[in-house]
Amino acid sequence: MRNLSAQNRADIALIVVAIVWGATFLPMANALKTNGVFVMLFCRFFLSAIFMGFVALKFTKKFDTKSVIYGIILGAVLFLSFATQTYALKLTFSSSVAFITGLECVIVPFMTALIFKNKITIFAIFGAFIAIFGLWLLSGATLALESGEALALLCAIFYALYTSLNGHFVRKCELYLLVFMVFLTVSLLSFVFAFIEGGVVPNYDREFFIAIFITAFIGTIFCYFVQTIAQKYTTASKAALFFCLEPVSAGLIGYFIAGEILSIWQIFGAVLIIFGVIFSEFGKQICSKFKL
Repeated sequence: MRNLSAQNRADIALIVVAIVWGATFLPMANALKTNGVFVMLFCRFFLSAIFMGFVALKFTKKFDTKSVIYGIILGAVLFLSFATQTYALKLTFSSSVAFITGLECVIVPFMTALIFKNKITIFAIFGAFIAIFGLWLLSGATLALESGEALALLCAIFYALYTSLNGHFVRKCELYLLVFMVFLTVSLLSFVFAFIEGGVVPNYDREFFIAIFITAFIGTIFCYFVQTIAQKYTTASKAALFFCLEPVSAGLIGYFIAGEILSIWQIFGAVLIIFGVIFSEFGKQICSKFKL
């Protein structure tokens, strides 16, 4: 590692982040067999909020009202994203949820065009059609999505909204205070809904501790800092490409560890979703390279 450049080390770090994020799907799905959706979300984000609170106190230069307001807005949207995703994990394969959630990258250009009037490229449109066809195959080649797949699609839409708003808000705020408010908002909303759902005390079994360790300490706290530091040394385009490994990681873990079986056509659909995401982001470079 000493002989690698800073950019190479950053690229490797982002690959690790994508793989870890993909690895969070299966343990969360296992924990949900004995714990409620909102209990798991509360525990994950409450621990993350406590940690980020200390970081914000240390590094935030000034209290910024905008950071608080924007953090609450982003937290509410992120809560909807995680709530729909976590419920989806109770209803269908973790690998399917991961692949469908990956559609977020395709939806973002359309979301930013709708909200901020950004232009949509022909490559984003073509990539979206490819990914939608892949979703159709992954869901069993039917126009009627099952409840788990439908919730995963809602998750992708909400997370695309979160990504679109976050890219706009982060330039106007104190970063650490903003992230703290996002985590705190998700944890408080999860607490309220967990209380309505039946209680906020989790079932302290083996699956719970594994899921919390992986999702809160590794998937949220560790990966956030690694991503932030790594993106100082590499491009956003390369980072987006590496993050396409997230559903691949989740799919492989679901297949080899959990024994989740997808048909050949469903696997082909998953591949099309990944290709659609990549083409949406890098279609221009791909066509120019092959002189298309």
